[in-house]
Amino acid sequence: MSQDTSFGYSDIVMDHFTNPRNVLRTSEEEYAASGVGMVGNPTCGDMMKVWIKVDDQDRIYDLKWKTFGCASAIGSTSMMSVMVTENGGMQIDQALKIKPQDIMDRLGGLPSIKIHCSVLGDKALRSVIQDYLKRTGREDLIHEGKATIVCECLNVTDKEIEEEVLEGVTDFETLQERTKISTGCGKCRPSAEALFETYRAKYFG
Repeated sequence: MSQDTSFGYSDIVMDHFTNPRNVLRTSEEEYAASGVGMVGNPTCGDMMKVWIKVDDQDRIYDLKWKTFGCASAIGSTSMMSVMVTENGGMQIDQALKIKPQDIMDRLGGLPSIKIHCSVLGDKALRSVIQDYLKRTGREDLIHEGKATIVCECLNVTDKEIEEEVLEGVTDFETLQERTKISTGCGKCRPSAEALFETYRAKYFG
């Protein structure tokens, strides 16, 4: 039976922490990846590097990783690697649809203060796929888009809001503390709150 994740880790997280899947055991040169991605979270110190191998049908048939971080970071990355490579592998476009909530669901949940660790795995996956697309001359398929200013007083963009959501911000007050959005004239607050909730729903359901 899984533990109460309000206080500890689920049995699935601990299994992936103590017996992580798909960790890179060879040198990076020997692995000869189709793409490489690396992300880090300076706040908690977690760092992650991911390598993928992709066939000529854009199917990720292998994924390896290394991470420096807590049990949640290790468990989340291990589970993400399983999700991408199980059943023969996952198409690039399918892999990009994986959300942090999907990883947490497969893990049986994470403590609330560790949600950002599932986000780290998600961001690393997107980073490695973007590198693969750049290597194959298909930068046009990377849907990053230009940032749009939401709060003109403090010059806060939609990309900054999205990034804060991916870093684990769960309420608008915390978003304000970190970005100062809507602390000037306040006219942008309705649209800012709506956008914040849109990103919350997109990534965490």
